[in-house]
Amino acid sequence: MQTSVATSEHHRPLTIEPFAGTVTVRFSDAIVAATERAKVLREEGHEPVFYIPFEDIYFELFEKTNTTSSSPLKGTATYWRVHAVGGAADDFMWAYETPDTAARAIARHGAFDPEKARIDVDPLEDKRHTPHVME
Repeated sequence: MQTSVATSEHHRPLTIEPFAGTVTVRFSDAIVAATERAKVLREEGHEPVFYIPFEDIYFELFEKTNTTSSSPLKGTATYWRVHAVGGAADDFMWAYETPDTAARAIARHGAFDPEKARIDVDPLEDKRHTPHVME
């Protein structure tokens, strides 16, 4: 398993690792992204954030906005509006398209606002540590 870790004396530690399982993102009743190749970014003091590869996002439902934000460890994020099932939400998804070195593992991956999206996370079963019933 490949994990990226970055820190600096002024910023919180950042780790990025592959997620073993499926992540599905919905807006209203529409699936807007689904993958078995998500990465999870953990930053001290924040909830984990799932990043989905661009190839697994239904970009025909998105429109890039002029919104940007900046992170000392990740770089500049760009944002997208979602349009689906008769509704829309601004700044629904963001991505670090050309992230700084510490966050290079999430290049070409999008993350979703958990207050606007329904994000379903289904981890793979760990068969080595799951009790088995003998028949």
